[in-house]
Amino acid sequence: MLTRRKFLGSIGGLSALGVSTAAYGVGVEPMRLRIKRYHPMPRQWPADFPLRIAVLADLHACDPWMSLDRIEGIVERTNALKPDIVVLLGDYVAGHRRVTRFIPANEWAAVLARLKAPLGIHAIMGNHDYWDDKIVQRAGRGPTVAHRALEAAGIPVYENDAVRITSNGRPFWLAGLGDQLAYLPARRIRTVARVGVDDLNETLAKITDDAPVILLAHEPNIATRVPARVALQLSGHTHGGQIRVLGWSPALPVQQGLKLAYGHIRLKCDVIISGGLGCSILPVRVGVPPEIVLVTLGRTVSAVS
Repeated sequence: MLTRRKFLGSIGGLSALGVSTAAYGVGVEPMRLRIKRYHPMPRQWPADFPLRIAVLADLHACDPWMSLDRIEGIVERTNALKPDIVVLLGDYVAGHRRVTRFIPANEWAAVLARLKAPLGIHAIMGNHDYWDDKIVQRAGRGPTVAHRALEAAGIPVYENDAVRITSNGRPFWLAGLGDQLAYLPARRIRTVARVGVDDLNETLAKITDDAPVILLAHEPNIATRVPARVALQLSGHTHGGQIRVLGWSPALPVQQGLKLAYGHIRLKCDVIISGGLGCSILPVRVGVPPEIVLVTLGRTVSAVS
């Protein structure tokens, strides 16, 4: 099976793609930033219930690729969109070693705390947040450094939990799934018997009424198991493959007949997969520039503003 890690590792600094493409993929596209807009119409979401969701995924904070100045710019662009709610989908820590500085969690968390939305800022963890925390990896349990930093900055982090939120008198549920690959590098360690910390059934069991549900899941893989009770799943992790040619992400495999790589997919619930902001394995992007995702639910004139 060709994974993103194997594919990106095999291209050896993009030499196979040519010098000009390599220069663009390393020096230009990773530094771009676009706003990617979606206006799905999930049947489980009331059409007369407008909600604007800003989605930030896969920050991978590090110098020089995702500096504090750059994160500040992302925060400013996000606030300018005037979302009702902001969700952070994990992988805040650097995902590769080709850096000049690993930014401490308290520093990037303090910048993310400047995000503004009337319904708050809400976060989940990603696999790199777990993999980077050697203490948690050895113990096989416990909140990660990234988790603690976000909560210290006033941003709640959800792990198999759900919160009921009200917007203009209308309730909905925001559910956050535990990471599905949390202990993957530690499978050979006998004290760690599991790979993920995700529990979809436990998470959805905390929903106590029929208000619509938005599910945050770092890896999109869970989508085939998510029931129709959920209106929308928001995911990151894939970076759109980081290299995407004519809509094809060669580094991402087909799973259960689906390529959960990027964009808007309709299963039992609507699924939106962000292309993310940073890079992992190699600091390169081609055909999938960093993006802030803005999702507008319900019918509203401002959806296309």
